[in-house]
Amino acid sequence: MAKKTTIKNSDLEIAPIVFGGNVFSWTLDEKRSFEILDEFFNHGFNFIDTADIYSWWITGEIGGSEAIIGKWMKARGNRDKVIIGTKVGSEAKERPHDISRKHILKSVDESLQRLQTDYIDLYYTHFDDDKTPVEETLATYDEIVKAGKVRYIAASNVSPERLTTSFEASEKNGFPQYVALQPHYNLVERTKYETEYLSLVEKYNLSVFPYFSLAVGFLTGKYRSEADIKKSVRGEGAKRYLNEKGLGVLAALDEVSKKHGSNPATVSLAWLLAQPSVTAPIVSATSHNQLQTLFAAPELHLDAHDLELLDNVSK
Repeated sequence: MAKKTTIKNSDLEIAPIVFGGNVFSWTLDEKRSFEILDEFFNHGFNFIDTADIYSWWITGEIGGSEAIIGKWMKARGNRDKVIIGTKVGSEAKERPHDISRKHILKSVDESLQRLQTDYIDLYYTHFDDDKTPVEETLATYDEIVKAGKVRYIAASNVSPERLTTSFEASEKNGFPQYVALQPHYNLVERTKYETEYLSLVEKYNLSVFPYFSLAVGFLTGKYRSEADIKKSVRGEGAKRYLNEKGLGVLAALDEVSKKHGSNPATVSLAWLLAQPSVTAPIVSATSHNQLQTLFAAPELHLDAHDLELLDNVSK
C-alpha cells in the first residue's frame, strides 16, 4: 500500500500519486473509468483531481468527469475514503475565465451535485480572470468553507503577483489561505516553476501537485520522431519537445530506466517525487499497464547519480 502524506496546513491524508480525471467521459467511458478508478483505489491511492469543465473540449458539455467520479463514489460507497480536488474559474465554450463571487457560488453547487457529495476536499482557482479583486474571490471561498461545502482551497494557473496578493489579503482579512499549488512542472518544463513559483511555495509552505507530469506523453518515451508524433491523436502536444534538449532528457531517462529495470514514465514521476517541494504528481492512465507505471513511481528510489544526470540534461 502506498505510504500516505498530509497536505500542508490541512488534515487531508493522501497517497503520493494523484489521478488526473481529465480522461473521464472522453478517452474513457463510464465502465472503463470505474475499472481504472477501482484499481487505483484498491492499490491504496486515494486522491482524484478533476475540474468543473473537464471534458467540454470534446463533448461541448462541462462536468462529465465530475459526474463519472460522483457515480463511482456513490456506487462504491467510499466518499469518506477518497480525497477529491476540483476547480473553478476556467473558460468554457460560452464563458471566459471567471472567479467572481457569483460564478463561484453557482459553480460549487453544480460541482457538488455532479460529484454527489456535500463537500469538496480541495477547491482550486483553476485560472485567474485577472480582474476580480482577490478579496472578492477569497471572501467567497470563506463563505463556502464556513458553509461546509469546501474544506480547503488551492491555486493553479495564477500569476506569482496575484498569488502573493492573495496571501496578503487572506492574512489581513482572516480569509482561508491557499494550501496547495498545481503548477505546470516536469523534466522538460522546469524554468517557470523553479524561477517564479518555488520561492512562494517555500515562503507560504504550500503542497505542490504538478500537472502535465509526463509532458503530454513525451516523457513516456513514445514520441521520438516526427513519425511517432503523427501516429497519435495526442502527439501534436508533444511536438515542441522534439529538440536537442528533449531528446537528451529521453536518453538520460533510458539510461536510468535500464539501470533500475524501469521505464521512462516511472522514472520521470520518481524524479518529481524526489524534488523536495513536490508533494505528488498528477497523472492519468487509461489502461492496467499504464496504472502499473504510476504505482511503481513511489517505490523507485533514484540515487544521487540518477538525480544529477537528470538534473543536468533537463536544465
